[in-house]
Amino acid sequence: MKVYKFGGASVKNAVAVQNIAKIISIPKNRKLIIILSAMGKTTNDLEIVLDNYFYQKVGLSDAFNKVKDFHLDIAKMLFQGEVKEIEASLNLIFNNLEKDLEDKITGDYDFYYDKIVCYGELLSSKIVHLYLKKMGFNIFSDDVRKFIITNDLHREAKVNWNLSEKNIKAKTNDIFNNYDIFLTQGFIASSTIGATTTLGREGSDFTGAIFAFATNAESLTIWKDVQGLQNADPKYFADTKKIDVLSYGETVELAYYGATIIHPKTIKPLQNKGIPLFVKSFLDPENDGTRIHTDMSFDDKFSSYIFKRNQVLISISPRDYSFMEEENFAIIFSALAGFHLKVNMMQNSAISFSICVDKTNGRVEKFIESINNHYKVRYNGNLELLTIRHYSSEIIDKLVGKREILLEQRSRSTIQMVLNEL
Repeated sequence: MKVYKFGGASVKNAVAVQNIAKIISIPKNRKLIIILSAMGKTTNDLEIVLDNYFYQKVGLSDAFNKVKDFHLDIAKMLFQGEVKEIEASLNLIFNNLEKDLEDKITGDYDFYYDKIVCYGELLSSKIVHLYLKKMGFNIFSDDVRKFIITNDLHREAKVNWNLSEKNIKAKTNDIFNNYDIFLTQGFIASSTIGATTTLGREGSDFTGAIFAFATNAESLTIWKDVQGLQNADPKYFADTKKIDVLSYGETVELAYYGATIIHPKTIKPLQNKGIPLFVKSFLDPENDGTRIHTDMSFDDKFSSYIFKRNQVLISISPRDYSFMEEENFAIIFSALAGFHLKVNMMQNSAISFSICVDKTNGRVEKFIESINNHYKVRYNGNLELLTIRHYSSEIIDKLVGKREILLEQRSRSTIQMVLNEL
């Protein structure tokens, strides 16, 4: 059995959905699990819906209708004259979304984020399932929230591996007694009390790894709009190089430092069971793409560079000039955890501690306010974090140029620099 994960670009329109039918026709006589992301930029559009709802703005109706019209248009193109079933199914989902948007707000933003944004995956899976069924595939679809169970940490939920593995094994065994293909959603899950949770932005990769782990799959393939992993983001660099082979360890390092092609948590469950990961292009499915497994011999044959934009550099010092010791770090990291802020880089001296974090939805300001009584806090925004794996001085000079380096760390294999944005 194989697991295929299709990202938003691979289901962005009717032609892309039709292409999925061609791709899954390639493996013969093999059981297949399909994990789907939301279509195109639907997650972004639902974030706008959420923003209008949560902050009670006037654009809620327009934002909602944009999402609805987008999906209905794709359905009409796919199903032509046979639209009654798909329109009824989609309208049922939209009716549920409308009801959720009418609820009185009683919780925090992250709770409603998971409750609203999950509709992107529910819509895409409904459209693709019914289309593939129409095309003659022996396929079954179900809600992933019946399979993956987490704690109640919204937007970055922790998987309950025992419950999830048990659910997935039992349910997929029953499904594959009658069907060749099982299709479900990525990114979303359910807490033990039944509330919708999510696994972090781009978490559909992780969903694929969870299913691969629980079913002892032959492999996991992530379908992208590029030929495989690149040594830099092709959206920003014209001279990127495709990576043919990469080890689990090097992939974890790249994902940790911010390479967006793989969700950071994807590798661990695959490595634990020796399941290979392929990153391939849905535009050229016969191309070998990138194979990620145990082979480390190619890891240092190229330099990889990762830019994280919209960064904030925060410098923290005790007001009484006492040393930055364990007690201070405990207070600071407790506050960071409380506001769900991930530290991308840190450095300390005798009386100061500097951290680089993503600027996220007012959380940085709330974090600073929470520690401001005890610490002197200075910060700079609109910065960029550059990470280079297997660096050379020539590559550093090329990428940094004349920009000011505000903070720098380097080891034998990695250099990180906080820079002013271009």
